[in-house]
Amino acid sequence: MRVLLVGAGGVGTAITRIAARRRFFDAMVVADYDPARAEAAVAAVGDDRFAAAQVDASDETAVTELLRRHACDVLLNATDPRFVMPLFRAARAADATYVDMAMSLSHPHPERPYAECGVKLGDDQFARAEEWEKAGALALVGMGVEPGLSDVFARYAADELFDEIEEIGIRDGANLTVDGYDFAPSFSIWTTIEECLNPPVVYEAGRGWFTTEPFSEPEVFDFPEGIGPVECVNVEHEEVLLVPRWVDAGRVTFKYGLGKEFIDTLRTLHLLGLDSTAPVTVPGPAGPVAVSPRDVVAACLPDPATLGERMHGKTCAGTWVRGTKDGAPREVYLYHVVDNQWSMKEYGSQAVVWQTAVNPVVALELLADGAWSGSGVLGPEAFPARPFLDLLTAYGSPWGVREQ
Repeated sequence: MRVLLVGAGGVGTAITRIAARRRFFDAMVVADYDPARAEAAVAAVGDDRFAAAQVDASDETAVTELLRRHACDVLLNATDPRFVMPLFRAARAADATYVDMAMSLSHPHPERPYAECGVKLGDDQFARAEEWEKAGALALVGMGVEPGLSDVFARYAADELFDEIEEIGIRDGANLTVDGYDFAPSFSIWTTIEECLNPPVVYEAGRGWFTTEPFSEPEVFDFPEGIGPVECVNVEHEEVLLVPRWVDAGRVTFKYGLGKEFIDTLRTLHLLGLDSTAPVTVPGPAGPVAVSPRDVVAACLPDPATLGERMHGKTCAGTWVRGTKDGAPREVYLYHVVDNQWSMKEYGSQAVVWQTAVNPVVALELLADGAWSGSGVLGPEAFPARPFLDLLTAYGSPWGVREQ
């Protein structure tokens, strides 16, 4: 397997450090708009299977040419969701397998944004599923931690733990703190704003997908391994759009443990228009400059990848499932916890980016050895869960199941 990894930020760099310990691939080209970031990621692993390159992820032609030049048969997208579609199309043009950790962007319903779906997450990719299937090519979408591992948990629950599932709820929480910062998101603020301020999507059997108000349906969820109770709210996320395509469930939700301060900050950004991606014109030394307010917010905050030494605590990703088994009610929480102290010591990557990065590497290994295979645009739920969970444990990062 020859892999083109596009994006050498926190997650991309963590991917190189995890992959360097495995032997399933022959080469990995690490490409970024900033060549220095790609070169730094490659230099850090000291492995001659890795090479650095420069590419603009929005330039579909350039990405296609890079795939062909290095004879890469897989494109792994570690950029933010703005670049999903050009990279997705470039992989198809180069006849390469495509893997991402976030799906194509949504667009709210123009008239009833908090009741009806407009363009849903992933719609632009699923619209081209037939093209991929006819070509015998695979696009594995949403293969990070959430979405990704959370979807694998849903598949595992359906196959091995339940006869009938009434509800699946992805629940994400942490007790992470960052020394020296009053507000320092542990993941891309650009992506966090996108998913938290867009209308959350809920799925119900018989009704299908619909939307609600941001931060709706608050609940306190007790997270394992010492994290404890965290208030979680509805957030737009890919699992709600992926799980019902392959797993029968009466209801599917995604709730994120944000906390009051984080929610208040996001609401203030929205009130001031600082969540907007539409450029505004501001004065500059050489004259007027068009900038995106959201890009300015991101530039003013610390890079999440650099916070590891200041960060303390654990992050938990998991899937809560309620239903019946052998005629009796059952309720479980399948989860994966990463301690920042461990991930920094073992890989030099902070917990949130490491937890995101390990899952696509596991998936690539399963594709390389044939344990996972398929064609079309497929989510993690389309594949058997047990090989993934066994290999994740073999990577030194076990998962757990808690009876509720």
